[in-house]
Amino acid sequence: QGQLVESGGGLVQPGGSLRLSCAASGFTFSSYLMSWYRQAPGKERVLVASIGTVGGVTNYEDSVKGRFTISRDNAKNTVHLQMNSLTPEETAVYYCNARHVAFYAVYWGQGTQVTVSS
Repeated sequence: QGQLVESGGGLVQPGGSLRLSCAASGFTFSSYLMSWYRQAPGKERVLVASIGTVGGVTNYEDSVKGRFTISRDNAKNTVHLQMNSLTPEETAVYYCNARHVAFYAVYWGQGTQVTVSS
């Protein structure tokens, strides 16, 4: 059974940076598209960034373009999200997601809290 474990969340001041990590196990990591989502209190979960299986194609939600960078290491079965210039509005639980490229198989992590506050 596949598993995703996020880490790296915490409290950061506005304008600060955090690097989230997601460690995958139990499935063929290189066959999965990887994404980061976030869910703010009282709001729906939304896609923040995604990356293709070999890392060559990335997509970002408009508000994070130029500030967030998603990357993956297929040798280590990990995906990262570097977040810079964070704003209080980006306080949320950040979730790692894996989706198989060919058939329906999806995994979610348990989430990591990011709080942007002075």
